[in-house]
Amino acid sequence: MTLQLDDTAPDFEADTTDGTLKFHEWMSDDWAVLFSHPADFTPVCTTELGEVARLKPEFDKRGVKVIGLSVDPLEDHRSWAGDIAETQGHALNFPLIADPDREIADLYGMIHPQADDTLTVRSVFVIGSDKKVKLTLTYPASTGRNFEEILRVIDSLQLTADHSVATPVNWQHGEDVIIVPSLSDEEAREKFPKGWETVKPYLRVTPQPQD
Repeated sequence: MTLQLDDTAPDFEADTTDGTLKFHEWMSDDWAVLFSHPADFTPVCTTELGEVARLKPEFDKRGVKVIGLSVDPLEDHRSWAGDIAETQGHALNFPLIADPDREIADLYGMIHPQADDTLTVRSVFVIGSDKKVKLTLTYPASTGRNFEEILRVIDSLQLTADHSVATPVNWQHGEDVIIVPSLSDEEAREKFPKGWETVKPYLRVTPQPQD
């Protein structure tokens, strides 16, 4: 199964380090980041989970819940948690899904047979409060993810969901944004009282709207 943007994220029930949960029910009205790691007790994954634990207050601030997954059993997740806290300085503060039968991994297309037919790749799914997939990313097992970049993308996704704007290359929260071309100048005057700079008729730059 290949999940595409704006598909409904499949619901599932799973055993996690925080107990059994139903995914959509657990999400409630929040956003979520579901990400897979190839295996427990591996070096890159250890650094990644420690980093997500460190950044969890940033996800919380954005109304985003984070949850990890691998095909390892729950007992391994719990044993590994001590290593993560010891080596990374941040204890796990979000659930890890145990998926030994690969049911959820297959549901989300996290197994790539040409890379490894038994382990999950480093998949990332950003899911909106409407349960729709907003972003997918896939990294090879050898490359650790940049979760600061994932936060940056979430900032853009949440901003552009609420306002008629797009974010330019390398955009960071607080910087200028682009008024979408489908909005006429007349409509834009109502939505953007601070005005804008017309670089080209299709490229109108305005200060980031504030909620």
